[in-house]
This record gives sequence, C-alpha cells and structure tokens, in this order.
Amino acid sequence: MLSKPFEKPLRVWVGLGFPRQLNTVVDAYQFAIDWCGNSPEQKAAIRACKAALVGDVEAETARGVFAAFARKKDILVEDGAIPPAIGKAQPSHHR
Repeated sequence: MLSKPFEKPLRVWVGLGFPRQLNTVVDAYQFAIDWCGNSPEQKAAIRACKAALVGDVEAETARGVFAAFARKKDILVEDGAIPPAIGKAQPSHHR
C-alpha cells in the first residue's frame, strides 16, 4: 500500500477557515476517515481512496471522488474562494 500523489493537490477548509493541503491519496483518506459524519459522499471518498491505495483505481479517480465529497460539504477550496464561515456570515443589524 503506497501513498500515491495527486497530480494537483486538493485544498480543504478546516477549523475556522484555514486551508489544509492534501497531496496524496493517504492524506485524503485520513481526512475522510477523521471527518465527522457518515454521508454517502464521505463513504464513497473513503472507498475510492482505499481502492487507489491497493491499486484498483488511479489516484486521480480517488481525487475526483474526494473532491465531490468536499464540494458537497462546502469545504473544498476553489480558486479565489473565501472560507465558508466568512462567506456565509450575515451582517448583524442589532444595536
């Protein structure tokens, strides 16, 4: 079981809007395992990463499945993106 690098790293939002770079299938697998939840997208990301680690699929296939999971959970860092907590914050109108 070898850690296979992605052609282009993925970045995800963690904590309070800090990006984390995932460079390999192992990075993505560990992130998906540690993520709180049990969604179908998360399960698919875990399965795809496992399959890539044993050589059943290419690393880029696992990357795509993981990216879909991260996009669905609104944690994928897209070009020019701002952290979800900041991007969704509503101005306060209370005095």
